[in-house]
Amino acid sequence: MPTDQYENPLISRYASQEMSYLWSSDKKFQTWRQLWVALADSQRELGLNITEQQVQQLRDNIQNIDFAAAARHEKELRHDVMAHVHAYRDVCPEAGGIIHLGATSCFVTDNTDLLLLRESLLLVQKRLAAVLDALGEFATQYRDLPCLGFTHLQPAQPTTVGKRATLWAQDLWMDFIELQHRLDQLRARSVKGTTGTQASFLKLFDDDAEKVRKLETLVAQKMDFAQTYHVTGQTYPRKVDAQILDCLSGIAQSTHKMATDLRILANYKEIEEPHEKKQIGSSAMAYKRNPMRSERICALARFVISLQSSPANTLATQWMERTLDDSANRRLVLPQAFLAIDSILLLCENVCSGLVVYPKVIEQRLQSELPFMATENILMAAVALGGDRQVLHEVIREHSNAAGLAVKNEGKPNDLLRRIEADPAFSEVDLTSVLNTQRFVGTSPAQVDEFVRNCIDPIRKKFPDARSKNNDQIRV
Repeated sequence: MPTDQYENPLISRYASQEMSYLWSSDKKFQTWRQLWVALADSQRELGLNITEQQVQQLRDNIQNIDFAAAARHEKELRHDVMAHVHAYRDVCPEAGGIIHLGATSCFVTDNTDLLLLRESLLLVQKRLAAVLDALGEFATQYRDLPCLGFTHLQPAQPTTVGKRATLWAQDLWMDFIELQHRLDQLRARSVKGTTGTQASFLKLFDDDAEKVRKLETLVAQKMDFAQTYHVTGQTYPRKVDAQILDCLSGIAQSTHKMATDLRILANYKEIEEPHEKKQIGSSAMAYKRNPMRSERICALARFVISLQSSPANTLATQWMERTLDDSANRRLVLPQAFLAIDSILLLCENVCSGLVVYPKVIEQRLQSELPFMATENILMAAVALGGDRQVLHEVIREHSNAAGLAVKNEGKPNDLLRRIEADPAFSEVDLTSVLNTQRFVGTSPAQVDEFVRNCIDPIRKKFPDARSKNNDQIRV
């Protein structure tokens, strides 16, 4: 690998080989040739003067790409599609005259992009299924482990570790539903012509519009698409790119939130991401166990979120039937968004599959705040035993203030329960029963079970092997 020029870390450091290949030159130009074969074969089936031998010669040379020859042609012609037409013709002399017949450049470029978008979305869907499976396992394992809840990042009513994990999982489940919707809506551009009018194909078939419609259907079917876009200009609707980037940005948003929560919980020493035996957290501070994978998730997620605006602006500035200022932008945004999401989801699966929970720390933190949260339950129990609600409320308020000041001003442990226990007004209250942490988590365990059953299990059935090899693909 050259060391004297910039290298894209999404390729060299983060994304999987599988996703990298989908956006490679080899994949792209083989797909161009597959489309030229589909076009020629469909035209032959509909009666144009094209032989099976010519189509077979094209088919036999799909993988026989001379990139050096294509580069020489492009240097002379200043046109990438025509350069590859000529490179294909060089190895298919009998079929050279029928390549790209009646088509515009966007026949290969846009239909290829649609195919790559579909394959990339399917890979992302598999990655997302793996993360949901891992989160579902984690949530089920810790469905009933009480922990301190937080609102405004301040102590709030307790929840469970598993219930909190379902919050992360539900965001990603919603992303999964949206991703499936985008796949369901994806169509082929097929053969639309230079400005979407199909005029060149109508001329090829002597004004037989029915044959043009059949050609469009045949080519789409050979691309394994059941439908085509109803109308287009020169390109497929750039709305599609904007919608897909919205979906990828949504995944990035969800994973950023989860990874941020994990970074905070690591600071609290309640939950940690996996840590390798010889992993170094800091070159200076040998004791450190930094949440570096969660930090990387956040970094890459911010990158994907930032890309969301590019296809939106591209769509907004596509004048009339098309302008070419979309091309360079899309060459950057589409591949890099998918490469980054691929890396994010591989990291997420790795992290969620190996989360380390520290129940004693979680319990200690919960117990330090529980006395304040238990005051309403204590109050109700004392009232049930005949106490005056308003009088008891004032007593608890005074004890709470005193205990709070001792914690904040003197750094002492929270002794509110000891104060209440020593107060004669509460002598009859069974504090052990009232302070049972399971009484504070409501239906959290049942919610976990219901969410896993209704949302994650169906995805597991559809993607039973989603997690088989993903963890082996984590880069440095």
